[in-house]
Amino acid sequence: MPIGIITNVCAIFFGGIVGALTGKRMSQRLKDGLNMSFGICSMCMGIYAIAPLKNLAAVIFAVIIGTGIGLLCHLGTAINHGAAAMQRFISRFVKAPATFEKQAFEQTMVTVIVLFCASGTGIYGTLTEGMNGDATILISKSILDFFAAVIFGANLGLVVSLIAVPQLIILTALFLVAHLVFPLTTPDMILDFKAVGGILMVASGFRIIAVKMFPTADMIPTADMIPMMVVIMPISWLWMNFALPLL
Repeated sequence: MPIGIITNVCAIFFGGIVGALTGKRMSQRLKDGLNMSFGICSMCMGIYAIAPLKNLAAVIFAVIIGTGIGLLCHLGTAINHGAAAMQRFISRFVKAPATFEKQAFEQTMVTVIVLFCASGTGIYGTLTEGMNGDATILISKSILDFFAAVIFGANLGLVVSLIAVPQLIILTALFLVAHLVFPLTTPDMILDFKAVGGILMVASGFRIIAVKMFPTADMIPTADMIPMMVVIMPISWLWMNFALPLL
């Protein structure tokens, strides 16, 4: 049973409800302060995941090649279009709050959908749980997502809770794919995979606190860097089987 996925989905669902019900009591100073803490927590999680890496050279290759692939394929733009389609579908059931202009509401909704359904941390955590059953990343992310959903729910209303539905579908699909990939991996490849995911979380943390804008497409944090979590597996295998024996 994917405990991490269920926890993450519930965090967003109930966080959106809490935010919609208590939003008027939250000051902007509190919201800004929590956003800063989200970024710091993401970076701490990333550093923890990077530490036990096995092949530093393979990880560096994966980051560069994966990011290049994402940029060449305009992955961020594709994710943006997909999120916009989800937003239009969800908006059929819930209208924009009276305090929001329609265009501002749509843009914010796209940002929230990407954050919850296609973030690097979510994808990394789901693949990790699917491969070895470790739900630590997703459970830790759920804590951040709950409070993020509260903040977005305070601004957007109950519509934030509905994002839990597409998120459940996307993360479950990734979980099943990871089950198929895991038998083809080795323990060292998994460590390198975790390190690349950690780098993505550190980049996301910097993006959240606006210290450094990493490769993005419009409002999408680190979207173009996501392919590095795919290429790390073959690169790690090639490095261990062909490069290391020559050193």
